[in-house]
Amino acid sequence: MQAAKASKQDEFYTELSDIEKELRHYTRHFKGRTVLCNCDDPQISNFFHYFSYNFEKLGLKKLITTCYRNSDADLFSTNKSESGIYLEYNGHKNGGRVPKPEEIGVHKLKGDGDFRSAECVKLLQEADIVVTNPPFSLFRDYVEQLVKAKKKFLIIGNQNAISYKEIFDLIQSDEIWLGYTHPVAFRVPDHYEMREVRSWRDESGQNWRSLGNACWFTNLDIAKRHEDLVLFKNYSPKAYPKYANFDAIEVSKYMDIPGDYAGAMGVPVTFLEHYNPEQFEILGSSRTLSTPMSEVAEKGTYTPGGPRFYLSDGNGGYRRMYDRLVVRNKRL
Repeated sequence: MQAAKASKQDEFYTELSDIEKELRHYTRHFKGRTVLCNCDDPQISNFFHYFSYNFEKLGLKKLITTCYRNSDADLFSTNKSESGIYLEYNGHKNGGRVPKPEEIGVHKLKGDGDFRSAECVKLLQEADIVVTNPPFSLFRDYVEQLVKAKKKFLIIGNQNAISYKEIFDLIQSDEIWLGYTHPVAFRVPDHYEMREVRSWRDESGQNWRSLGNACWFTNLDIAKRHEDLVLFKNYSPKAYPKYANFDAIEVSKYMDIPGDYAGAMGVPVTFLEHYNPEQFEILGSSRTLSTPMSEVAEKGTYTPGGPRFYLSDGNGGYRRMYDRLVVRNKRL
């Protein structure tokens, strides 16, 4: 995400199969709703493809998609146009299932189609649910706008965004949570540089990228948020050591959470995939709760770094851990 932010390489096009795998869990939310995809080229976007082809099945009221600085049906826009467009679809007029061009209203925007522009904000106000893959480099701004507008949404982001203060605060307050699946690969333009890992070109010459940890963020209620994580381990001081710089035990795998421990526990970020707010409370994270090691250990006995939890290595030193969420079991 840092590389994308530096180079503004934000054209990651989502595969239809990844959209279908996730959206099948949300069908009940769309009946009678207006859906907005405001970070897509509506003429070739798989989000537009999915919602237009399933318009009647989902019972949608309206579908709106907007495009940034492009009016050509080109998968990878070079953003040379000074203005954007938006498409509006209200369902089939001829009883058919496949939308025809004459059934889709194509409108030119006065501005460039940036989701923050006054024109696009007006379209956002009209929508009930926003579904898209927003620019990775603007993820904070994008989520902030959705929350401020009090909109329901289902969007793709990098799991690293969980560590952003703005995003983590929303997760901790149960205003946003993770979806079900992980998009595997995205189509990208030819001019994006090929990397040694998670980047390849297929036999047809199409460039692909994988983020490795892409996920869905949403505030739409889903079944898994109400499913308890089965806990079959018991606590023992030897199996669950305490951190040197915070009063919590280390649980290295979410499935190893002890079912009989009432105190604070540090768990991997992957715990959020199974988080049920009725079963657990999120107290914070290692970034917000850890005491600086300079206050609890002698100089030279640990590897300095940003705010993290540390465990004793048994030889007078301390081992720095990966990011941890701090949770408490609400029902033992």
